Amino acid sequence: MISKLFAKKRLTILKVIAITVILAMVLIACAPAATPTEAPEPEAPAEEPQPEEAMEGATLAIEHFSVIEGTTWSGAHDRAGKRIAEKFDNVDYVFREDVGPDVAVPFAEELISGGADIVVGNAEFMGMPLIDIADQYPEVYFGSIIASDLSTKRNFIRLFPRQYQALYLEGLIAGALTETGNIGIVSAFPSVQVIRRQNGFILGVQDAAEMLGKDVNIYVKYVGDWFLPPEERGIAETLVSTYNADVLTQQTDSGSPLDVATEQGVWFVGKDMDIVGEYGWSDTDTVAVSFDTRWEVLYEHMLNEYLAGEENPETILYLGMNDSMVLADGTEVPTVDIMNDGKVGVEAISPAALPSIPDEIVQLVEQRREEMIAGTWDPFTEHAFISNGTGLELEGTPIPAAGTEVKPAGEIPTDEWLLSLFNFDLAGVEILE
Repeated sequence: MISKLFAKKRLTILKVIAITVILAMVLIACAPAATPTEAPEPEAPAEEPQPEEAMEGATLAIEHFSVIEGTTWSGAHDRAGKRIAEKFDNVDYVFREDVGPDVAVPFAEELISGGADIVVGNAEFMGMPLIDIADQYPEVYFGSIIASDLSTKRNFIRLFPRQYQALYLEGLIAGALTETGNIGIVSAFPSVQVIRRQNGFILGVQDAAEMLGKDVNIYVKYVGDWFLPPEERGIAETLVSTYNADVLTQQTDSGSPLDVATEQGVWFVGKDMDIVGEYGWSDTDTVAVSFDTRWEVLYEHMLNEYLAGEENPETILYLGMNDSMVLADGTEVPTVDIMNDGKVGVEAISPAALPSIPDEIVQLVEQRREEMIAGTWDPFTEHAFISNGTGLELEGTPIPAAGTEVKPAGEIPTDEWLLSLFNFDLAGVEILE
């Protein structure tokens, strides 16, 4: 009886459990499906600045204001373009010559359509129009030589070498060589560029004269333009015959003053290129020394920035003897130097001239050259600027009165002032009418 009762209760419990399980299963089956929790989105890493894209190659185009053959200025620019192309396998050099300001822009656009990446006008008066199209060709570098205007844009670069440094060395040599005490300069026209370069030469002459106890006169006569061979000849002849100059130099571009020096048997100091070694003009019996300008040093600076993909290149380049370039043959050349018949430095002084130059001057030339290459000395820092009272009147910048000390010795003039406002001759020069 008891066992039956327990059996009946066990059966009842089992039924309850079974019903409970069935109900639970039904409830689970009818319940809405659970929504899975989505994993959080990973935070995007901060965007790193992308490096500027390097260029695979470039074409350098130079617009020469004059013809190339027979000129020292455009000739030096042409040699620079060729040296750049020789060094860089991925760079081509193209050019147009005898380019005036009215055709600088259409010629530039023609060069760009042909693949030019860098376009330079090698004189300010015909290079400046390129600034008007710089915004239209944002991927192209444009450049113009500085005469006095310093206008730039992001991709419009201005450039000039510190030629006055080599001209100072030439002045030391010229001041030592003159026996009559008269030196003549055949010059183009009054401009900041011309005046600045002449002033470097003047300081060298005066330092040599002071060291040697000589009285030296420096005569300057202007032709009116850069390349006027007959007029340049006439002025050179006048400087020799009327002013008894026995050393001639020039701030013009033809070979006429050199021809006169050769014919008259006076010494000549050359400009822009090693005219004996590069062109074979005359010889070292006439050419005492020349200064050589390596525009390729400035062009390489522009080119390296372009090839690196630099969108904001340096826009004012004023490089000197302490800046240099290694040529394709491994030769390192500073931006400017003294040269003659393929030789550099004091070795460039003509063997025929050397006996007439005292040892202390030769040693000073060597010392100052080494100091300028090292960047530890500069004639425009060392010397005071005393106005001659002559020069070029600029808007807002009159010519200082004669005897005015514009800059004391030991003060470094700014690049901007030297390039755009150095508008007066230094005391001790005579400007001929």
